[in-house]
Amino acid sequence: MSGSEQSLPEFQLEVDATGLKCPLPILRAKKALAQLESGQVLKVITTDPNAVRDFQAFARQTGNALVAQVSGADSALHFMARR
Repeated sequence: MSGSEQSLPEFQLEVDATGLKCPLPILRAKKALAQLESGQVLKVITTDPNAVRDFQAFARQTGNALVAQVSGADSALHFMARR
């Protein structure tokens, strides 16, 4: 799941976890996903290089769909998860 920022799906909530290390981006994502209704999309921005595998595991364990995973500017990673 990769692509350009232009191809990211529409999202209803964004979490900026830039500068935070594991497990904080995942914890923030979990809290934010709880605020969304089924089918809505969360965007998480993080600079943690371990976030790629962390978000893949998080999606598998929670049943949320990881709909996009994109490298952005300044080494930021953008993850889109659907509740």
